[in-house]
Amino acid sequence: MIPEAPQHGGAGNFPPKGRSWHSQALFLFPALAAEQPKIPTGALCSGCGTELPPRGNFGHGPVAAEPAASPAVCVWQKSIRSDTSFTLVRVEYDGVILGDSSTVQVLPNGTANYNFTTSFEYSPDGPNSLVDIAQKPVLLTVIEALQKQKKQKEEKVMPLGQAVVDLLPLLQGTTSIFSSSINISCSPALVLCSRTPLCKLPPSDKNGFHGKPLLSASQLSNGNLLSVTLEAAYSVPDAFVPTGPPQNYVACLQVPAAGEKEVPLLFKNGILKPGGEKESLPRPKKWSLANIMAPGALNIPNSFIFGGPYEDEDGELNKTEDREFRIQAESMKRIVWDTERRCYLDPAAVLVLQKRIAECRYWPVEVCRMPAVSSSKGKSSKADKGDEDRQIFFHGVAYVNMVPLLCPGVKRIRGAFRVFAYQDSEVLEKTKKQQSILRDLRPQVSLTKERPCTPGISSPLSRAVPSKAQREEKEKSTREKEFNRRVRSIEALCNAVGPFLRQRQLETGTDQYAEAGTFLVVEIKLDKALVPKRLREELTKRVKEMIPPRPPLPPRTEGAKKAVEDYHNHVTSIAVAILSEYHDLFGKQLPDQGAIDHQTLEEQKRVLNFELNSSGKYFAFKEQLKYAVVKIVREKYLKTTAFETQEQFQAFLSELYVYLVDQMHVALNQLLHEEAASPVPLTRVTAEQLWLFAHEAEVNKDYKLAALYHQQVKEPLFPPYWLDYGAFCLLLEDTTKAQECFREALSLDPRHVRSLLLCGIVAVVLQHYEEAEIFFEDACCLEPSSVVAWTLSGLFYELQNNNIQAEMAFREAKKQLQAQLAKERSISEGKGGKKQIAAAYVRSTSPGPEQLLPGNSYLGLMKAHFLAGPPPISGLSQPSSTIFMKAVEFLMKFNAIQFVHMALAHELLEGPSCAYYLALARTYLLKEEFSKCEECLCEAARIDFMNPDVWALKGHLCYLKRDLAGAKECYERTISFVVDAADMHFVYLRLGSVYLEEKEYGKAKQTYLQACKNSASCLTWLGVGIACYRLEEMGEAEDALSEANALNNSNAEVWAYLALICLHVSAQPAAKPQTGLGLRPAALLQELRAAQQRFGFGNPAF
Repeated sequence: MIPEAPQHGGAGNFPPKGRSWHSQALFLFPALAAEQPKIPTGALCSGCGTELPPRGNFGHGPVAAEPAASPAVCVWQKSIRSDTSFTLVRVEYDGVILGDSSTVQVLPNGTANYNFTTSFEYSPDGPNSLVDIAQKPVLLTVIEALQKQKKQKEEKVMPLGQAVVDLLPLLQGTTSIFSSSINISCSPALVLCSRTPLCKLPPSDKNGFHGKPLLSASQLSNGNLLSVTLEAAYSVPDAFVPTGPPQNYVACLQVPAAGEKEVPLLFKNGILKPGGEKESLPRPKKWSLANIMAPGALNIPNSFIFGGPYEDEDGELNKTEDREFRIQAESMKRIVWDTERRCYLDPAAVLVLQKRIAECRYWPVEVCRMPAVSSSKGKSSKADKGDEDRQIFFHGVAYVNMVPLLCPGVKRIRGAFRVFAYQDSEVLEKTKKQQSILRDLRPQVSLTKERPCTPGISSPLSRAVPSKAQREEKEKSTREKEFNRRVRSIEALCNAVGPFLRQRQLETGTDQYAEAGTFLVVEIKLDKALVPKRLREELTKRVKEMIPPRPPLPPRTEGAKKAVEDYHNHVTSIAVAILSEYHDLFGKQLPDQGAIDHQTLEEQKRVLNFELNSSGKYFAFKEQLKYAVVKIVREKYLKTTAFETQEQFQAFLSELYVYLVDQMHVALNQLLHEEAASPVPLTRVTAEQLWLFAHEAEVNKDYKLAALYHQQVKEPLFPPYWLDYGAFCLLLEDTTKAQECFREALSLDPRHVRSLLLCGIVAVVLQHYEEAEIFFEDACCLEPSSVVAWTLSGLFYELQNNNIQAEMAFREAKKQLQAQLAKERSISEGKGGKKQIAAAYVRSTSPGPEQLLPGNSYLGLMKAHFLAGPPPISGLSQPSSTIFMKAVEFLMKFNAIQFVHMALAHELLEGPSCAYYLALARTYLLKEEFSKCEECLCEAARIDFMNPDVWALKGHLCYLKRDLAGAKECYERTISFVVDAADMHFVYLRLGSVYLEEKEYGKAKQTYLQACKNSASCLTWLGVGIACYRLEEMGEAEDALSEANALNNSNAEVWAYLALICLHVSAQPAAKPQTGLGLRPAALLQELRAAQQRFGFGNPAF
């Protein structure tokens, strides 16, 4: 049951039963039970954990062994003065005294039990609205009632301490606030404890057991709570000095609260602190109240300022170059508020907030300095008083970017924001605000002191003010009036000169805030994100719905089929060995010699058996075949245990013998069966070599061969192989097939970030934007530290005209890039601060930068024969230092040219670099736009003349234009640098081919050997073989061509040069080139025919 309200002074009168639906009452301090149980010695309070006094009846919180007791509220003093005997509790809310409890005697054990209930009404339109409940707590003042002296007419009271009850949980769905222990500020020996709710809502049912929530279910789900914390203003102007007349530093921000209605959040009483130590962290946030006597009661419970790295902030001064300035400013003169203001946003206000942030990203936070003493108390005219009310000194404004709050999942922004002089035109342009909030609120700002506590209900103790206190108050008021008269003349002068000074300031362009570099540190936090963010589980589920994961591969086991195949292989190898032994004994029998008679065959068989037995080869063959037979027994017949009887064993041997003989005949028939043309066996090479061969084929525009290599390299079920094949498909502009490859990679590993990004890129190309958003968002969730993922997400959102999320993604990418660079710097410093070599040394005479300009003689246009491949961006000579060049490096690797141009457009806005022009030149080279490529290379050379990638790409351009002299010069300059270019493999290949065409065979041999040393391929060994053949080093040429043939036995040029070597060296019939390989160079084919005619071997007509 709800306890009856006490009758002293009517403090606990309930609202009438016929109140409107929007008016509810908040009840404070339920009544105390008549009797309390005894507390055993050593018992601890369940709320505060303090050891309870050993005896006495008091209302401290329930102990574990104690049954549930009636509601109680008590104050327990650990060390109490002997003369303290009577205390009471005063309850205040929003400056109104709700009532006083009855005076209670302090028990001998140092406790006092109160029986008190009071209430106040809530109304959406005021005076106690949801906005007030969010930011105004209930004050509990513990007062000592002193004994009345003989000559005193009234009792004298003295406050012992204050406690604060935060009502915010009532806006979060709770119906009562439990607080088992509240520390009493100003008196650390006092603890307020309760076993029942300190505050609860009225009952909603007839029995009175359940309270009705303050907010409906719709308000809870669609509403929100906004809190704004103004920490401090740093690097304030020199005019702010702690001496002189007291000043009040004020800031204000206006937010929507109920529909279209706006509520100003006013921050007053900023403290000007001199330079010295920095503010401690963490430190508590404070209430925006002025009628709190105990300084410690200003701290909001469980609410602190933690700070954090500058790079993680959302403000303006969060770059690395701002760090030193921030550190210095925090230890200099500053204004500290550390105040938090809250505001409840109903569903309509939440929509208004979203709409206004979308319409205008910058919200003004106004700051000013006002005199702490009002001059209106003196004699002044009404006109002067009106001018004073409109007068604002040091009026500044900070522009807070609120756009991050519209990003999915973002609930908090915190950062430093610069302060500028308030100018109406500038504020209107940036924030679309036509009037100043502080000018409207100037008459309402209290100057001398806050509004005193006005009793809402008369009570005996509230009227019991001692006469001595009245006299002291009167004397204090007289001193204040005298001080006001002295200050009035100074302020009148300031009021007269102020407009002229501000006008002069605007004319001269001086801004004390801007000159001092003043900035505010502000935190804006929401209880729920304005735009909900999809959970990782949901994104993973959506991706699996689009791309089902591939079922796990069956484990590799030695099955029956594999055992039989092994048996066939062993039989074949033994038969070949026996046939070789027969040839050694009796020689090879030619078909034209006729058949051998039966007697001769029997004699040869006897001799062969004797030789095999006497040499031990028969025993070796039997041992070799034994393991294959054991596998058949285990895998084919599944026999792994001993036989029970001898008959079973003999039957099994007979069956096994018949099966083995049959399989032996199968193997021998396969060996002796002659086929017309056996397929060329595929050589075994590594996946890295296959990728290199495929890339060489792409560069040489042999896409059919490149596809063959990609299909071979992707046979292992590994996502990167599928990604390379998909990149090849993008090069051919086969987007659909590229999508299949990327999705196949993602089905193998749903958490592979690069596969997700490439699936998103292909989805954008195919205009499947919803799928693309899921892919990009899932990639960012799986790897939040990926610079490329955030950058590509930003480019996608920009393509969708979603500028808010694009900006958020780019900002996150820059934050992650700064963290990576900081980590790299720390690692390099830890290793002794090794510096990367930026300059390179040239070993040969090379052209100067002016020779790269258009119009030079050796840059003549010629028809290109090959297509340049997209080599990766170099990270050696000039690492990517921006998020967009990081993205370009990734996109160029996978031939996503559409996104490359989008990223390069952003890079151009930040300022073109050498890497920018290199990437742009590669895109033009892919499209064979040689003139534009040449212009980009000229600009890159002007920026970084010592970059080897510039010269390498310049050599490729000249090579494709068949300017061999220019290509040779650029390639030689490239290999002379200390730092290698990114695509040295193709530099060596093409420089070697230039040497061969110019008949510099010695240089060609050394160049190709260097290429073989770095990354051997069929083409590199072919180049070595050609150079050695031209140098008439036939032995080395044959070895090199054999290596080339081992890597690719279907290359027609390799077979042609092998045939030439055989014709020159062995003087035997040359190896006939493989049919169907398509020998294309006409000169080589003509040379081969001439050699055949000269030596008289082979078919010259071939």
